Amino acid sequence: MGKDSTVTNINQGTTINDPLTEILREGARKLLTQAIEAEVEDFINTHKESRDSQGRQAIVRNGYLPEREIQTGIGAVSVKKPRIRNRGTDTDIFYSSSILPSYLRKTKTLESLIPWLYLKGISTGALSDALSSLLGHNAPGLSASTVSRLKESWNEEYNHWSKRDLSKKRYAYIWADGIYLSARMESKQCLLVLIGALSDGRKELLAIEDGYRESEQSWQESLLDLKHRGLEIGPELAVGDGSLGFWKALHKVYGKTRQQRCWVHKTSNILNKLPKGEQAKAKSRIHDIWMASTKKEAHKAFDLFIETYKAKYPKAADCLRKDREELLAFYDFPAEHWRHIRTTNPIESTFATVKLRTAKTRGCLSRETALTMVFQLCRCAQKGWQKLNGSNLIGEVITGIKFVDGNREDRIAA
Repeated sequence: MGKDSTVTNINQGTTINDPLTEILREGARKLLTQAIEAEVEDFINTHKESRDSQGRQAIVRNGYLPEREIQTGIGAVSVKKPRIRNRGTDTDIFYSSSILPSYLRKTKTLESLIPWLYLKGISTGALSDALSSLLGHNAPGLSASTVSRLKESWNEEYNHWSKRDLSKKRYAYIWADGIYLSARMESKQCLLVLIGALSDGRKELLAIEDGYRESEQSWQESLLDLKHRGLEIGPELAVGDGSLGFWKALHKVYGKTRQQRCWVHKTSNILNKLPKGEQAKAKSRIHDIWMASTKKEAHKAFDLFIETYKAKYPKAADCLRKDREELLAFYDFPAEHWRHIRTTNPIESTFATVKLRTAKTRGCLSRETALTMVFQLCRCAQKGWQKLNGSNLIGEVITGIKFVDGNREDRIAA
């Protein structure tokens, strides 16, 4: 059995003979060889009419290139690539394999595996061991230096993305939040995150930038940058927690955008101002507010909560009272969208995973590393984001059609 059939168990320090893997590799080698040979024959037959100065066929086989190994998900597969000679005068005819390009050293699945392992928590130092354990051998070209090169390309990708043109974009809603990572960073900074809902109902990452805490200045710089890149018309509704910095900045940059406070954050803030014995009942009363079918009923439940707690627990009552209009803004939008726009859950759920990855980082993260890592993780998460319910209604929201208690105003009148 060849050396490649021996798998090293990294955790236990033992080796395991794996004849099945060797059989699979040998089968893969034969299939790859057959595919390349068929490709070469097809290329020669396509140009069989081409002749050299002596009337001979111009495109002919000319032996093989040196054998090389291709890194695959089942280990290294050795292959010899045929060499093609052009004896004719037409220099535009040359052979380039679409199956096995000259530069290829590893399959695309492995190209995707490396950043995935890193982003999911495998450090650059432990990457080689992880790949050896997965592939059953040492994998040339799949080392920590590979991740370092990838991080450079990720940084370029982030810089290009953060400067992209937004003039053709139109967002009905945006969700905003400031995220503090668990990893140690060069300075205590906050990542300012914006997610937008497009006219077709898809959610997409709109902005990720670092700022000083969640200050008005930091948010204003972020929003002004969006406007400078073409997002002249602001969203119809912005959803966020009670951070004063964001709302002040939003008013200055996109003054016509409505405000919706996150009910999850608000509920947590209110309950923190109540004794534990009162929290369960208070939470139920809060639930009655945002689950009311009409704004009128919500106002009644709102008033009942304040009346119930203002005497004994004035801080809890005041916490709810001060954002009445902003907490109930969602009633002026389609009912199908309510579950999406009452909270900042699109950001919270995404960054639950991001925080798990950054918490595993032992070293001190630079600003650049933190931004690129979070950007890549969010882009991965974006693939699984659900579209808004009632996505066909987003166009009506953008065009300014009025909604009352989740229904179109003109249909109510009819």
